[in-house]
Amino acid sequence: MSEHTGLAKAVRAYLDHLAVERGLAANTLASYRRDLRRYVEFLAALGRVEPTDVLESDVMAFLRNLREGSDAYPALGASSAARTVVAVRGLHRFLCREGMTDVDPARTVRPPAPPRRLPKAIPLDQVERLLAAAAVGDGPRALRDRALLELLYGCGSRISEAVGLDRDDVDLETGTVVLRGKGGKTRIVPVGSYATSALEAYTVRGRPGLLGSGPGTPALFLNARGGRLSRQSAWTVLRSAAERAGLGTTVSPHTLRHSFATHLLDGGADVRVVQELLGHASVTTTQVYTLVTVDHLREVYAAAHPRARG
Repeated sequence: MSEHTGLAKAVRAYLDHLAVERGLAANTLASYRRDLRRYVEFLAALGRVEPTDVLESDVMAFLRNLREGSDAYPALGASSAARTVVAVRGLHRFLCREGMTDVDPARTVRPPAPPRRLPKAIPLDQVERLLAAAAVGDGPRALRDRALLELLYGCGSRISEAVGLDRDDVDLETGTVVLRGKGGKTRIVPVGSYATSALEAYTVRGRPGLLGSGPGTPALFLNARGGRLSRQSAWTVLRSAAERAGLGTTVSPHTLRHSFATHLLDGGADVRVVQELLGHASVTTTQVYTLVTVDHLREVYAAAHPRARG
């Protein structure tokens, strides 16, 4: 998009606001930047280059463009289109609030409702197979991989939270870890004994070997060069363990997070406790896991109760 139009400048101001005032995560900001670039380019093709030029019909046309696609951009599914409309609505609210426009043309535009997807969890026996497959040998990388996967399942950490950990964020004596979640929010989460043991083995026998004679870093999980492990490398660790465990390629870091939440609820944990552990801003987000648990209970009931079926 042109960097000099009024709309382009307004988008930059909005993104700065999201980064500084609201502390949005880098990945979320990158998504908003891509979405709003497409929006500004679409409006420019209509001759709208200033914030005050935009009409409600333009925003509606953009929504149709998202779902139908164009020569420059592919069509988006409901979830991605909804995220883009959220970015557009946020931009126009910001412009009104800052006095750059008097009218919000996106005020009545509603994003398409994405289909409700139940989180995919895997049974405990598959989790145990996955964790066992991570510890191939007793070298530094094997110890790291086992500690990483034990942590992801043991405290429901997001992959970005796990690779972002520093050594001082883990307290092995109390069995707790400090996680920095979305929007810069920090939470302290207990870590189970299996994960604590794996982390202790890694920090004592594995991490020093990876650190080697490198420049030194506070990062907990290190790559082969002694630097911080990347999200992509952590993905590779999980994918390799899943393949060795015979679980296929459907397991993702979020699968372990989903399994963590589902297994807690199956074990009788309160949904609000799980909300705090996951770092969800709203309990509504966490309640989707209760649907998985209800499905599980229904299956057990149908299989076990003598009068569940005719």
